[in-house]
Amino acid sequence: MRAIWTGAVSFGLVNVPVKLYGATEDHDTPGHQVHDKDNGRIRYKRVCEECGEVVEYANITKGYEYGDQTIVLTADDLSHIAAERDKVIDVLEFVPADAIDPLMYDKAYYLGPQKGADKAYNLLTATLARVERVALVKFAMRSKTRLAALRVLPKEGVLVAHTLRWPDEVRHATEVKVSEVEVSDKELNLAEMLVESMANEFNPDRYRDTYQEELRELLALKAEGAELPVVEESETEDVSDLLAALEASIKGKGK
Repeated sequence: MRAIWTGAVSFGLVNVPVKLYGATEDHDTPGHQVHDKDNGRIRYKRVCEECGEVVEYANITKGYEYGDQTIVLTADDLSHIAAERDKVIDVLEFVPADAIDPLMYDKAYYLGPQKGADKAYNLLTATLARVERVALVKFAMRSKTRLAALRVLPKEGVLVAHTLRWPDEVRHATEVKVSEVEVSDKELNLAEMLVESMANEFNPDRYRDTYQEELRELLALKAEGAELPVVEESETEDVSDLLAALEASIKGKGK
């Protein structure tokens, strides 16, 4: 893997030089927009609204709205921001992992040790594994300050940083309107029985992205010019009776 950022985890007076790697990747079959008339690829041009010229990437910089002005900041300008310049992942505190609402989780990154930092790196991973807490950290990357939860994968002994959304970036659940409707004890008991019948240990290897599998099969058939199979409409059962739906679900699981 190629490192996308280098810096150091600041753990008290201990610095752990690290490299940051993307921990996830997209497996979707790539697609793009085409003209339905001749399958020609649709391209988008970067046009300057001021002069109307098409602008190359090399001539594009970043501007920020400030009042009624557009202020352009170069890489040299941004180096005046301490976090951007120092490339430090500051450990703010250690918190229980379950204290962080999953709604706040964003992206995941692996942290590996830089050359000569193995002992300090192993000290941090061993400490996190022993205290059973995550390190709440803050750092700057790509012109943005990130809050993140730093944890260790015990089996691999590798640090993982989960960037977190800031509190004001998470919408309040009160915006979702839910009517208060009474649920009977019988309905609740049946629902619990259904949960128990479906309970299992989590194993992600059991699951497949069947949409992508069927999409690739469809692409292969179309490429060969083969006739596509007839799609039969699936019948939808009437689930207006909640009790009947729960009872039928439990019977179905018992087969």
